[in-house]
Amino acid sequence: MAKKKEPLIVASKVKAYIKSKKMMTSSETLEPISDKVYEILDAAIARTKANRRSTVKPQDL
Repeated sequence: MAKKKEPLIVASKVKAYIKSKKMMTSSETLEPISDKVYEILDAAIARTKANRRSTVKPQDL
């Protein structure tokens, strides 16, 4: 069984933002958002390594 990743988002903040746009949040919404953040960070880390650095910078995102 695969280990579930720890959420990288603050659920209450995401829900509040969506609510501020006069929308509602499905119970299944938060996990895919966190998964997308993992994807963004993994790509930034790969770019950082490709540039022979150890510090992720804004331009890596």
